[in-house]
Amino acid sequence: MTRPRPTARHAALLEQLLGLFLAEGFAEATMDDFAARLRCSKSTLYALAPSKEQLALKVVVHFFRTATERIEKRVAGAADARERIATYLAGAAEELGVASPLFVADVAAFPSTRAVYQRNAKAAADRIRAFILEGVADGHFRAVHTTMVAEMAGWLIEGIQSGVLGARAGVSDAVAFSVLADLLLGGLTQAGTAESCRGL
Repeated sequence: MTRPRPTARHAALLEQLLGLFLAEGFAEATMDDFAARLRCSKSTLYALAPSKEQLALKVVVHFFRTATERIEKRVAGAADARERIATYLAGAAEELGVASPLFVADVAAFPSTRAVYQRNAKAAADRIRAFILEGVADGHFRAVHTTMVAEMAGWLIEGIQSGVLGARAGVSDAVAFSVLADLLLGGLTQAGTAESCRGL
């Protein structure tokens, strides 16, 4: 049997659920709670997913997918690697800025949603690596160990997304991503070279 195609009603419901999750989290709520808040039947929710865990996974996947699509659309208009990195991180700050600490904590608490989160952080590191390689090839960046720099950036992105770095530094995610952009771009374009990194 083929799966029924999502209806406009289901798409709208998914957006409503996302808004609810982003504002209040989802770990403590039940399917009854979701139905009551959205003024729909539980059967309508079960048409989206067969369980609360599957519903949470569907909503979190939707959040990261749509956020990534919007970020990549902005990046496509950037002129060069420097602008792409700055635009990518600014976009990430804007997209994640709407997520409450409860949402971030709940995503980390569920194994299935945590896996989505971790894949997103890895994808971010891969994009940063691609931008660095582009910048080195174009002569905008000095030669660096791109894999190492990208992995470091990935760890920092994960730390920002989890709320740990912002809490320690007492800054918003937007500020944290701005600082990361400054750190990356300053390090990549500063005068001088690291001989041990050349050619890697």
